[in-house]
Amino acid sequence: MFTPRAFAEHDLVWLDRLLARDPFVTVLTTGSDGLPELTRLPVLYRRDGQRIELLGHWARANPQARHAGAAKVLVDGPHGYISASWYPDKDSAARVPTWNYAGAELCGRLEPFDDEDALAALVGELSDHFEAGVGQHWRFEPERGEQRRQLRGIVGFRFHTEQVQIKLKLSQNHPDANRQAVIAALEQLPGHAPGELAQWMRHHRGQAAAGD
Repeated sequence: MFTPRAFAEHDLVWLDRLLARDPFVTVLTTGSDGLPELTRLPVLYRRDGQRIELLGHWARANPQARHAGAAKVLVDGPHGYISASWYPDKDSAARVPTWNYAGAELCGRLEPFDDEDALAALVGELSDHFEAGVGQHWRFEPERGEQRRQLRGIVGFRFHTEQVQIKLKLSQNHPDANRQAVIAALEQLPGHAPGELAQWMRHHRGQAAAGD
């Protein structure tokens, strides 16, 4: 992932925030034809200091489920269009529009597994985690034969992270007056997405100011 120095972030708390916000990631591998293969899927995120692990599963019919070894995972964050008209110095500095966003790229290794008990534990943990997020209580019950048989249709994986790139392109390469003006403009736009991007910009700006 191309990440100019101004937009590189090394504090893993931002990765925590990204995956708390959106655990639906893109898993990238190389197929037998040499072209990229990708799957969009939800994951469980675990971090202990610098040690980072993702867990999830593919449909068994997915060709990527046969992959073990090197892989990348892309994590999405908030994003949005930034109008040059919002910058106070738009004329004097000949500003142009851009797109602000946050995201991460994880490089590491996939370890697939199809042990039935391990799959049952994974599906149980996934359902418990995401059911709680919508205020519901459905549970996977592996003791029920009709539910346990469905495990035959999936392959689980552990993704062991070896390298993390976090990119926060949040106008930090602009004068502070421009950053504040962009935040204010985004907060006036309708919908959830512009306000969320403004919130991330405000938080990043505050964190940078606290570190000065």
